[in-house]
Amino acid sequence: MGAKLFCWPQGSPGIAMMLRALLLTGLLSWANGQEGQAMLPEEKSQIRDQIVEMFDHAYGSYMKYAYPADELMPLSCRGRVRGLEPNRGDIDDSLGKFSLTLIDTLDTLVVLNKLDEFEDAVRRTLRDVRLDNDVVVSVFETNIRVLGGLLGAHTMADMLRQRGDRMQWYGDELLHMAKELGHRLLPAFNTTSGLPYPRVNLRYGVLNPLSRTGTESDTCTACAGTMILEFAALSRLSGEAVFEENARKALDVLWEKRQRGSDLVGTVINIHNGDWVRRDSGVGAGIDSYYEYLMKAYVLLGDNVYLERFNTHYRAIMKYISQPPLLLNVHMHNPTVSVRSWMDSLLAFFPGLQVLRGDLKPAIETHEMLYQVTKQHKFLPEAFTTEFRVHWGQHPLRPEFAESTYYLYKATGDPYYLRVGQSIVEKLNAHARVPCGFAAVQDVRTGAHEDRMDSFFLAEMFKYLYLLFSEKNQLHFDIDDYIFTTEAHLLPVSLSTSQPPCRGNNTEAPTAVEEDLFTYSCPSTQTLFPNNPSFAKTIRDSYKYLTGVGRAFHASPVRGIELPLHDHGMEPVEFLRSMGVSLTPLSEAGATGTRGEVHKGVYRVKLVAEVTQTTEEEEVEPLLVQLISPPFLGRTVLTAGPAKFGMDLTKQEHGVKGSIVKTSPYTACGPIENAEELSGHIALALRGDCMFAAKAHRLQEAGAIGVIFIDHREGSNSAETPLFQMVGDGGSTADITIPLVFLFSQEGALLTSALEDHSNVDVLMLPKERRLGKTTDKADKPLGKMNIKFRLAEEGEEGEARGPTLQFVLEKGEVVLEEEEYKQQGDSCLTPGDDHIPCSYGQTAASPPSHSPNDPNTDP
Repeated sequence: MGAKLFCWPQGSPGIAMMLRALLLTGLLSWANGQEGQAMLPEEKSQIRDQIVEMFDHAYGSYMKYAYPADELMPLSCRGRVRGLEPNRGDIDDSLGKFSLTLIDTLDTLVVLNKLDEFEDAVRRTLRDVRLDNDVVVSVFETNIRVLGGLLGAHTMADMLRQRGDRMQWYGDELLHMAKELGHRLLPAFNTTSGLPYPRVNLRYGVLNPLSRTGTESDTCTACAGTMILEFAALSRLSGEAVFEENARKALDVLWEKRQRGSDLVGTVINIHNGDWVRRDSGVGAGIDSYYEYLMKAYVLLGDNVYLERFNTHYRAIMKYISQPPLLLNVHMHNPTVSVRSWMDSLLAFFPGLQVLRGDLKPAIETHEMLYQVTKQHKFLPEAFTTEFRVHWGQHPLRPEFAESTYYLYKATGDPYYLRVGQSIVEKLNAHARVPCGFAAVQDVRTGAHEDRMDSFFLAEMFKYLYLLFSEKNQLHFDIDDYIFTTEAHLLPVSLSTSQPPCRGNNTEAPTAVEEDLFTYSCPSTQTLFPNNPSFAKTIRDSYKYLTGVGRAFHASPVRGIELPLHDHGMEPVEFLRSMGVSLTPLSEAGATGTRGEVHKGVYRVKLVAEVTQTTEEEEVEPLLVQLISPPFLGRTVLTAGPAKFGMDLTKQEHGVKGSIVKTSPYTACGPIENAEELSGHIALALRGDCMFAAKAHRLQEAGAIGVIFIDHREGSNSAETPLFQMVGDGGSTADITIPLVFLFSQEGALLTSALEDHSNVDVLMLPKERRLGKTTDKADKPLGKMNIKFRLAEEGEEGEARGPTLQFVLEKGEVVLEEEEYKQQGDSCLTPGDDHIPCSYGQTAASPPSHSPNDPNTDP
């Protein structure tokens, strides 16, 4: 089949990405025409009913197949019980054998007007849920999901009880459970600094010999700074000040430890001495809800100190991190330096926070960028590059984009955001719905599912979507009387008047800065949009085709280069990019020829005589783990991914050979218990709980001669998921000298199964092209020299002139530009260097496809 004709917009950053995206243009043209149209009440009601049906499917599946387990496994149609399913690393720290999904969903039932189900769920919670289980859980996740869920449910139950028609039997039992849980979390704050331990044992606390925790030294900024709403609400509802005091002290430490020159904070901090462990600063993973809770603590608690701190940080964010529409990570001590070229999906909450701040323009810009990314990939990838390519392909049904969409609609009243919400609903039904609920997406490019439905999907996604399509008078309570926690639980703003702020909670006098209209007040639509309903549209329009999706085709006389690579597995531009040939997009290039017909296989670009080295992140050289001991004898070969640190296996002529030994603990995130057994062998370690580099350091010190990391994500495999390169992500890795490779879950299972069946398994770690016992056949022979000719041809009548060609010769990784005379009737060429060189492209050799890193390159 022939290639399609594409238009590339001026300055668009992701050319190859646009090639895929623009295939959808015809299908999206109708949808784009609908985005700005008003939505009739009947249509809103229909979508709202659809959201309720989707919720019933998800919640009903959990109650039918999973309860009382913490979470539903929607592909397996059973509950996920910690300890009975394969360990997923720190993801499982959310599970505490306390029916997590039920508690997280309680106040969502009230928002969706399911009052009978709410009353039944509260009774189940009081009857079945225990909080004293011998389980190590994340302090952060347990606080926002379980403590927040109990407080939100208590708030709703108390509201219904006071109305007199429901819950008359309720006697604050949920509040008593919340207080019990609060006391079980308090031991985590027993540190010299006041920053909490990241994990706590629900039964034994932290430092008890039976607790299996307390050895940690680091925590993330968000983990320590996202306690104040739940803990302060618990204090003010229960009358016990200890909760608010501890959460406030942790915030005080983070404020004191900010970088004074930039007013930014890092991502990871030492809980004992307050030193920064990771100094990258952004608004996404690791920091996100710290900023959110400073703003919302002011709204909930009425303490100006939190707002002053937020405003100080916000000025720094807008100065260094915000580069509309992008939100980049920078070094907190040198904030003019970006530390990575990708963004994570958790930053999608930030436009919503900017709405609360009253800063609408950057909120609209960033939200529109995120929307364009979802158009291209169906969902927000867990991480994507500044060129909007997939960096990590997962999408665990995160609600942050829906959250910001809700805030922007409530602020602007623009029906555009209803259409955005409608697209979220449709994509969830089309691409995530399965017979037993909704399944997370393992890779947005393949659409493969993961056996996972996190509790936040029910707690947040359906709440924000339902509220987006609801009018205030259709709810059973005034939503403006409540504030959302980061898990979307509802806490009453009346708590701000229930008691004065904590003593000692103060901030030094801020530096004199120019204050704006919303420095100390909440924004209103009347102020933001004075008789200008098109304000949001005028901002969005400049980002509408940011990723190239949805741009209509327009005729243009611009000449183009023909790239008829119909029979090649790679996309044309990716093929050229793998050679180091850069193509620059041409402004508003046309899609039709002089006669108006569509030319098959023609891409309109401007050829630039520039040869560049392919960036490191665009190619991943596959490695192999080959089982060479009997009975395998080299016949079992597993594809592995490399690391950017440690020994370079491509420079080892014969690879690295050794017997494999399973690490204890398997994640290698604590002291190695079987160091003597590991010495002189290749270690097997499970991904999760800590960084790849931390594991490598420990295992190298234990005497391992190499490490094979195995993915903890169930079902992952190299056939469906592109390889990625492991990186250290902070700290020095120069002292790591042993080789490191990464196996996906299915390949890793073959290796561990072999180890279980045989007392000794020898493996060889080596590059793919040096596989032991490899036979040289036609497919394996090196290509030698690759000739690729650009035949220069004038668009129009054939057979008019002759001229030179540009010949690219690829040999041993180098690209050489040559010129030769090409005499053939029908060719018409301009001289090399002309600004508009029309060429046809003839492919004479193939090039192996490159892999783009897309999975997490840090272990957690």
